[in-house]
Amino acid sequence: MPCRPAASITEFPVSGPGAGPYGITSGPDGALWFTMVHHGRIGRITPDGDTTSHRLEPDTGGPSLIAAGPDGALWFTEFRGHRIGRIGTSGEITSFPLPTPDSGPFGIVAGPDDALWFTEAGADRVGRITTDGRVTEFPLPVTGAFPSAIATGPDDRLWFTMNQANAIGAVTCDGAVTVHALPTPAAAPVGITAGGDGALWFVEIGAGRVGRITTDGRIDEYGLPDPSCRPHAITAGADGDCWFTEWGANRVGRITPDGRIDEYVLPSPSSEPHGIVLGPDGALWTALETGAVARVDPG
Repeated sequence: MPCRPAASITEFPVSGPGAGPYGITSGPDGALWFTMVHHGRIGRITPDGDTTSHRLEPDTGGPSLIAAGPDGALWFTEFRGHRIGRIGTSGEITSFPLPTPDSGPFGIVAGPDDALWFTEAGADRVGRITTDGRVTEFPLPVTGAFPSAIATGPDDRLWFTMNQANAIGAVTCDGAVTVHALPTPAAAPVGITAGGDGALWFVEIGAGRVGRITTDGRIDEYGLPDPSCRPHAITAGADGDCWFTEWGANRVGRITPDGRIDEYVLPSPSSEPHGIVLGPDGALWTALETGAVARVDPG
């Protein structure tokens, strides 16, 4: 098999080292939008590197993951503020407190029903919020599960990782939940995405693996070369592969549908890559907690 060309990686400073760029998504305006978890800001960067940011009120809510909504705005979770936020592409911000105290919202995604779906890591629930702010919550059949990232599956269910329950969950739009236990103990899944092959792909931060689950619950796991690399987030690329971050090893990786893995070292040492997304320019973009956003051109 011919070798792939080395990926070209460019880093763009977007904040001081304490701001903590964390989640990232592709916006409807052709830019990338990202959270700054420690400084309570939402940032925007164009593919050529122009950056702006918007301060939240209060700025202590811990904005975490972010997703493009069906209404042309960006929606994000505030893990410490227990709110769901909305920011329009011109910067106007609205926030919606959640009805369950200390719910700890984390993952968020646009669902198949023109609403946003999110996880409540602190309350063992999955929530749904309409674009006008109406919230519905669905309890999970597991306690202490710490539901984390969430993705829309090809079967119109919402699929999510259960970090402390060592499982993958799926919920229908009317709230019926199915739980699939992982075969590897203490795998601690975090990121999840819908792959181009009709399955869901996820990363196991505790076991150093990438997993694949079909919509009927069949699970495969692929060990990474460095079991301690702590993979964190994953997204589908344009080429049918999935791309993921290795938070503990300063790398991004790529996995093909048949399990081949390639890894790429980020230029700045100990940059702590977190969220990753396919950008409007066909490159992969990842948020680096030490204060930058990196563009990864697969070549």
